[in-house]
Amino acid sequence: MDSNAPLIVYVDFKSPYAYVAIGPTRALAEELGIEVDWRPLTLDIPSFAGSARLGERDQVVESRRSSDQWAWVRYAYRDARRYGALRGLVVRGTTKIWDSSLAAIGMLWAKKQGAEILRRYMDTVFERFWRRELDIEDVAVIEAVLRESGARTDGFRAHAAGEGRAAHDADQREIFASGIFGVPSYVVAGELLWGREHLPRIRWLLSGRKGASPDIAYERAADSRATAKTAADRHLSVSIDFKSPAAHLALGPSCALADELGVSIEWQPFLVAQRRRPEAPDADEDRGARHRRFRAEYQARELARYAEARGLELKDRYREADSTPAGLALLWLSGQPNSLVRAFVTRVFELHFCGALELDDLEALSRVLVEVGAPASGFDSFAREQGPAALEALRAELVEAGVFDVPTYRLGGELFIGRQHLPRIGELLARAPVSRAAERVS
Repeated sequence: MDSNAPLIVYVDFKSPYAYVAIGPTRALAEELGIEVDWRPLTLDIPSFAGSARLGERDQVVESRRSSDQWAWVRYAYRDARRYGALRGLVVRGTTKIWDSSLAAIGMLWAKKQGAEILRRYMDTVFERFWRRELDIEDVAVIEAVLRESGARTDGFRAHAAGEGRAAHDADQREIFASGIFGVPSYVVAGELLWGREHLPRIRWLLSGRKGASPDIAYERAADSRATAKTAADRHLSVSIDFKSPAAHLALGPSCALADELGVSIEWQPFLVAQRRRPEAPDADEDRGARHRRFRAEYQARELARYAEARGLELKDRYREADSTPAGLALLWLSGQPNSLVRAFVTRVFELHFCGALELDDLEALSRVLVEVGAPASGFDSFAREQGPAALEALRAELVEAGVFDVPTYRLGGELFIGRQHLPRIGELLARAPVSRAAERVS
């Protein structure tokens, strides 16, 4: 966590998210005129995301992943590929989970020989690896990249097998023990931030905390490729679960974007697993259990950080909540005016997270419907009779479309999970033509 540089960045060459983060991170450093302390973090992916291997035709020939893990992995590659393409980067899915420790040892070797050599080494390894043109487990290949990058390579092979390997392994144990578990991870002013969506906050921290703390956001596109082309692409749906703090935090920015661009949001219920309170440390926990604990603790800090910056209350966000009735109430409002649905969604989130509404209380939900001016007569029978089947049918449709978490935005056939995508969603919406019907409504 300590460095002479104002910003530490941990990366792993086998992470597509780390690859896509390099460009915007460098751009921020150049904008602020600061040095970045680049460090390798060799991920143990099977311990938290399972493992898999592809055959020659990219078919799965071996898998030790759950359906949820597969959904996350597939989405992660699509997401990284989408943003990589906007920067001219090729991101091809890997055929196995690579051991990137040798490439990490090479990175540290290059780092000792200067910033320019390190930059060339990182660029070459990242670019060729994600084109499937580089074997990062072959010491001769890594040595050749070092030489091409301008580094001295005398003694590298012996170093990689001996002292360098021992130092790498010891460093990785220490990094993980400190609670750093994923990439890209940023350390600034003693604060850990995981993911490039935090670059706005990192800029704010490094610039003296002037003004309000910004929300998470991915960088805007470098060009105009992959833009929306039809009025239908202005149809934006957002899947939410009222017990989700992340969905609650996404509400305000989503509505602000919709208002700015003059579009409506179709709010759809999608129930997710209950967020669990981080478990206490256990002397017998394995690496996978520690990783899950570190991730849960980090996510709790992140939610609290951004909720506080926005002045939002997240009272007892871990309490058990059956949000099915609230989801049914949202489904009941299908076809109602957008302003009315938004008012209901806003009020339910607000009341639930200040502790004034139980999401399984049909009577209380009926009162909220009345409060916002929505029809309430018949809701109780809908919730008990045809509603559950309709909710399950919608869930099946959303799962088929690739939804597995909230908030999920669907626009023009694309899925975006998380409010950090709002800048890109805004770009796509702004470029899509407005239909004549929409013009008449506005």
